[in-house]
Amino acid sequence: MKIAVIGQSLFGQEVYKELKKDGHMIVGVFTIPDKDGKMDPLGKSLAEKDGVPVFKFPLWRLKGKAITEVVDQYKAVGAELNVLPFCSQFIPMEVIDHPTHGSIIYHPSLLPRHRGASAINWTLIHGDKKGGFTIFWADDGLDTGPILLQRECDVEPNDNVNSIYKRFLFPEGVKGMIDWNQPAEAIHNWIRGNDRVPGAWAKIDGKNVSFYGSTLLENDHSSSNGQPLEIPGASRPGLVTKNGLVLFGNDGKTLLVKNMQFEDGKMIAASQYFKAAVSSTVELSEDEKQFAEQMRVVWKSILTNVEKVEDSTDFFKSGAASMDVVRLVEEVKLRAAQLQLQNEDVYMATSFEEFIQMCVRKLRGEDEEEEFTVDYVEKKLNNMTIRIPHQLFINGEFVDAEEGKTYKTINPTDGQAICDVSLAQISDVEKAVAAAKEAFEEGEWGKMNPRDRGKLLYKLADLMEQHQEELATIETIDSGAVYTLALKTHIGMSIQTFRYFAGWCDKIQGCTIPINQARPNRNLTFTKKEPIGVCAIVIPWNYPLMMLAWKTAACLAAGNTVVLKPAQVTPLTALKFAELTALAKFPKGVVNILPGTGSLVGQRLSDHPDVRKLGFTGSTEIGKQIMKSCAVSNVKKVSLELGGKSPLIIFNDCDLDKAVRMGMSSVFFNKGENCIAAGRLFIEESIHDTFVERVVSEIKKMKIGDPLDRSTVHGPQNHKAHLDKLVEYCEKGVKEGAKLVCGGKQVNRPGFFFEPTLFTDVQDHMYIAVEESFGPVMIISKFSNGDVDKVLQRANATEYGLASGVFTRDISKALYVSEKLQAGTVFINTYNKTDVAAPFGGFKQSGFGKDLGQEALNEYLKTKCVTVEY
Repeated sequence: MKIAVIGQSLFGQEVYKELKKDGHMIVGVFTIPDKDGKMDPLGKSLAEKDGVPVFKFPLWRLKGKAITEVVDQYKAVGAELNVLPFCSQFIPMEVIDHPTHGSIIYHPSLLPRHRGASAINWTLIHGDKKGGFTIFWADDGLDTGPILLQRECDVEPNDNVNSIYKRFLFPEGVKGMIDWNQPAEAIHNWIRGNDRVPGAWAKIDGKNVSFYGSTLLENDHSSSNGQPLEIPGASRPGLVTKNGLVLFGNDGKTLLVKNMQFEDGKMIAASQYFKAAVSSTVELSEDEKQFAEQMRVVWKSILTNVEKVEDSTDFFKSGAASMDVVRLVEEVKLRAAQLQLQNEDVYMATSFEEFIQMCVRKLRGEDEEEEFTVDYVEKKLNNMTIRIPHQLFINGEFVDAEEGKTYKTINPTDGQAICDVSLAQISDVEKAVAAAKEAFEEGEWGKMNPRDRGKLLYKLADLMEQHQEELATIETIDSGAVYTLALKTHIGMSIQTFRYFAGWCDKIQGCTIPINQARPNRNLTFTKKEPIGVCAIVIPWNYPLMMLAWKTAACLAAGNTVVLKPAQVTPLTALKFAELTALAKFPKGVVNILPGTGSLVGQRLSDHPDVRKLGFTGSTEIGKQIMKSCAVSNVKKVSLELGGKSPLIIFNDCDLDKAVRMGMSSVFFNKGENCIAAGRLFIEESIHDTFVERVVSEIKKMKIGDPLDRSTVHGPQNHKAHLDKLVEYCEKGVKEGAKLVCGGKQVNRPGFFFEPTLFTDVQDHMYIAVEESFGPVMIISKFSNGDVDKVLQRANATEYGLASGVFTRDISKALYVSEKLQAGTVFINTYNKTDVAAPFGGFKQSGFGKDLGQEALNEYLKTKCVTVEY
């Protein structure tokens, strides 16, 4: 018999094979158009193997009438029988009735009275003695025509769904039910083979739920951040994630399902399974109201048993079936050509009001976005209300740490707790790294154009500027930074840093390289700069937001994703920054913030095999541990900005007023909590005493007090342990014989205040001459007049090489000294003058790698060389 197969899916393939096996001639296959460049499985297998003509008509009818050209092409194949396996299109009766033997449709329906894939449940619920499935002669309802063939089996007293369908001769009525005891690829094939019609389904919470839109996942998603969903029969619970439902095969591999449909016809995004679908109502314009009334007429023409279509009318509860969905989608196309609905859109907006809202949003180009929520701690400070996030930030959401663990972050001004902050655990690190990896390898971020990435960074910088005063206030209470300094430097330079690197996003490029040609052929060699992947960043407590910005801006500009651990004692501006990335619409998983301990969170990031780069600013001791862990784990790339003991040489031919002013700033800027602070000042003998007198006079003018007070110059040290170390540091200096000119003690007031301190007569062998205080302690040593080389020898007699400085009016001397100083940064007649465009980093045990400037980008890029022969 000559047969035309009209349908789709893997089931269509199966029916086709059975017909061929029985000796029938397939004269044509009529299936759905390609979607996203992919042919339906039915047409694909036939076209490749058998050469059977394949037709892919988007429509068979237009305005209720058969399309003549389409019908003529169908008639030309000369079919004697139409077989329709899972046909989702509206087939005209001219086609249904044309063949000599008419048309039959394989459509699941359980006898004697139940139809639909879920009918087997009703067979058991109603206590039927017989169960089976049915094949119909097709009519204009497709599955409502006369019965052609039934297959049945007895229903035993203790039968269940699984046992009864296994006894069917060819149980298509429940064939969509998923067998979970299979590899992930087999489950994926099953779901996509039953996509649209009839839908692969399973029992969840006692109800039939169908799955649509399956994608195989290449990487291990067992640690994906998601909410478990118990699925009877599955090897392990699924995970409801931001991208959909992650399902597991019995081989441990995974697939992702996009949509889920319930028995009442309601379809939802799988990512929203645990969330109530609450959305704001769009106010319709006059044109949109007119469109809505046109749609109301369409609904009424489909739902013939409904007297009036109300806003609350449900499409499926009012009797609509799958073919009615097809008709509705086509009717919408006729009335709004720019609105291209998919069948699933109807299933996800089943009431008339939901349907109109969905259509209008699509016409406006709006996407309904998931609400972003923050559990703020609110405080009224600095003539404003500041709103502080206090939870971990993982995969675009603020979440509690494992087991709800928290710790208190302390305000150094009064020693009182600001709030409880979530304390990240190992499992939280795993979730954050998995989210960052997924965002880089599979998410929107990894596919984003560089210029669009730059736009996001610009938007983030704008938001930081809008929240600049709030950020500065949070920085002040969390770190003790004087508010005016926090506003200008801590926050101001952070904003500049993101703007600077935003401009680099679309300027990252490789180069072409001339090489010896492979004669007689030719060669082209070029390099590409590519992002590294998941990067970890561990930052200190002295400039909480600025240190974040210096590393994170370059990391993101290069196209990486990041897991950042702020200092445990200063987490709050990093968490506020996380909130701003969400408001800027950064894709989920791109930025993750984990307050926690260095021994746990920092160590795990150093060891983690999925982290490919770690940027660290902190002590040399910890930097060495990190470098060792990074090497042993997976030889991850590392950049280290470590301790310093920066020398500042002041010659007698300097501008003394400027030298005193800059000398004060080189030590006392940011309470001395400054990585490039001048750890030791060398003053030429002839101006030594004058310089010291001038410094003492300036120290006496410094106002110590509340950092939110605009007149305060010197605020509290960052935390109690640091304050105690400064006291101990000064006691060692006195004990070894250095002269304590002023300071050296804790200020007698609440909080962690330490007096600005000055030591003179410091000899090269002393502890305070060698070790960094990281506080407001000026260390002065004199050197003999004119002895340039000797003072250079003393200045370089340190294992550190972060920064240095020289003050002199003699430019030749200045350049000579700058050439000989062994430090990554040299300041001439200035100090602390950093800029977002100038690279920053040290030599020797001050680390390696650069922050800021173009060089910083290379820390977060890898270079690939490509050679082509032609």
